[in-house]
Amino acid sequence: MNEPRAWPTEIRLNPEKTVLHVTFDTGDTFDLAAEYLRVESPSAEVKGHGPSQEKTIPGKRHVSMTALEPIGNYAVKITFSDGHDTGLFSWDYLYKLGSAHGDIWHGYLAKLEAQGLSRD
Repeated sequence: MNEPRAWPTEIRLNPEKTVLHVTFDTGDTFDLAAEYLRVESPSAEVKGHGPSQEKTIPGKRHVSMTALEPIGNYAVKITFSDGHDTGLFSWDYLYKLGSAHGDIWHGYLAKLEAQGLSRD
């Protein structure tokens, strides 16, 4: 397994458990909303087994995170308030979600609109 390009130096939840704060050794800091992490989960349920199988997940505006579990020294497993817990968020994937947040989030919103789905 390749070493991650950026290594987290801090990972913590806000008191409401709606935002994951991640600081990397690059100096980059990201605040990632639970909704964003849930709809972009790297799990097979969301991403499928290839780009053509990716699903758009609606109705997660009010989801929160109920648990964080370190997985080895390469990822964190997030349990969400809707019971979803099968995605392993690698350090590289968390960094990508933070650094490309604007593009990824706007793409998600566009998919919701195109499919007539809602965040609620």
